[in-house]
Amino acid sequence: MKKTDYIESFVDSTARIGKNTKIGKFCVIANNVSIGKNCAIDNHVVIYPGTTIGDSVNVQDHTIIGKPPISGKRSAKRLQSDRKTVAQIAKDVQIGAHVIIYNQTKIEKSVLIADSAAVRERVTIGEETIVGRSVTIENDTNIGCRTKLETGCYITAYSEVGNDCFIAPMVMTSNDNYLGRTKERFKHYKGVTVKNGGRIGVGAVILPGIEIGEEGVVAAGSVVTMNVEKKTLVMGSPAKYLRDVPEEQWAENQ
Repeated sequence: MKKTDYIESFVDSTARIGKNTKIGKFCVIANNVSIGKNCAIDNHVVIYPGTTIGDSVNVQDHTIIGKPPISGKRSAKRLQSDRKTVAQIAKDVQIGAHVIIYNQTKIEKSVLIADSAAVRERVTIGEETIVGRSVTIENDTNIGCRTKLETGCYITAYSEVGNDCFIAPMVMTSNDNYLGRTKERFKHYKGVTVKNGGRIGVGAVILPGIEIGEEGVVAAGSVVTMNVEKKTLVMGSPAKYLRDVPEEQWAENQ
């Protein structure tokens, strides 16, 4: 298909579109975008300058890729958009409808990002990870491989989530112990850390700077105020040690 055949869409003359890639109606594909072969870009998709997309990627309706970040006058940290660092989407990635992926992101191969998710700037997501519907991943966060972030969970800025982790629906995390008051908070911003194999149950709340050790488990509804030792299960508000995690539950034994 020639670029002139993209019905009612704008495809910049410098964009590179791979063989057998299909572009829907009313798309905007900006300058220096590169899209691989056998991709499907559905209707009303906007792809910002310089974005690279690998082979066999599906981007569904009304999704935005490569969006520059913005900040308000009273934002805690004034964000600067590095327009030279673009969004990178590897091969075999599936991106749902109404997703927003900012620039300065890197999405590795075979990732699934479901409808209405938001992935902020300077985020990396490892291979075969699933980002569920309406998940938000804030800026400067790294997500490992084969991890599952379930519907509606919130991963705060400056967090680290390892490989083979499970974050259940509606899990909340935080990075600010001062709740937006006093300049002291700027010295202590820190997201959460979930080591490889860590699991967090539905509706749990993880306070700033908390580390969940390798294969650690947080029970549903818990409020975690202290670090979780590796291969232990904690429960309650505040969460306390309940028992060790059985060996048959470890990721390495699956």
